[in-house]
Amino acid sequence: MDISKITRFINKKYIALIALLAVMIVFFGITAEATGLGVFFSLNNLRNILNSMVIVALLTIGAGCLIISGNIDLSAGYVGTLSGIFIAVVYTNYGLPWPIALILTLLAGVLFGLLNAFLVNELKIQAFIATLATGYIAEGLAYSLSPSGTVALNSSFLNWLGSARIGSFLPVAMVLAFLLFILYGVVLSKTKFGRSIYLVGGNPTAARLAGLNPKRVSYILFMNCAALSSLAGLLLTARLKSSTVHGIKQSNFAGVTAAILGGISFTGGSGGLGGAFLGLLIINSFNNGMTVLKIPSYYQNIASGLLLILALFFDFIASGGLKKRAA
Repeated sequence: MDISKITRFINKKYIALIALLAVMIVFFGITAEATGLGVFFSLNNLRNILNSMVIVALLTIGAGCLIISGNIDLSAGYVGTLSGIFIAVVYTNYGLPWPIALILTLLAGVLFGLLNAFLVNELKIQAFIATLATGYIAEGLAYSLSPSGTVALNSSFLNWLGSARIGSFLPVAMVLAFLLFILYGVVLSKTKFGRSIYLVGGNPTAARLAGLNPKRVSYILFMNCAALSSLAGLLLTARLKSSTVHGIKQSNFAGVTAAILGGISFTGGSGGLGGAFLGLLIINSFNNGMTVLKIPSYYQNIASGLLLILALFFDFIASGGLKKRAA
């Protein structure tokens, strides 16, 4: 396989994503100004985009790594919602110190990841079915923990982490998410474990023959995805200073969409977090632009679904191209 051709292909994909983002920003900016419905080009609106990116950014990292390995997790939004309620309950109702509450919340999320990995690897259940089932379990537990719908969370540190800004503009939580993007990007591209993720996703049999343990990689990535989902859910609760049974469920597919739109192949084995970050920018700018133009939420849902289909279509085309090159 000619590495230079693959490099050119990836570069073209990044250029296409950047061009799409630029066209989208210009379109929403001009349309919003022409119709007088709102202002897209403003610091306040940019702050709104950054705020909305925090949750989806964490979901994108978890989903991206898992999809590269050839798996998927549809329980992420539900686990994150449960985690947001869980930390409020153990901190407010049981009076645990915030460090212990934070650790317990992340561990609770990891347990769901462990359950997902067990169902997929040991019981051989398809990942999308297994994770959808555990997602419903998480949703039921969320309602049982919070029958009233909300639980207050008043922790000076956690609330600061969820809502503080650097220079009254850049959210601290977004800085955390951006650093995690860099960290995971380095792990994927520069470490032995990262290379094993690509090999497992591209060809599990070859990975096994090469001495790797695909099952171990799967367990780690499912638990990692669940932990990041938990972090996303608790950050939302910290920002709102109250949990909600709706939590981050509405963002359940946003991370998957951003990852695939950014060039991570749904069939596994290719893509990276650089493209996923561009996909994240596109999705959040798109959703924000729809809101600025005061487009009803149900039309936004339709548009988001079409965007996911478009991402899958391009992934199908790209995967076909790579297969031909490999042949």
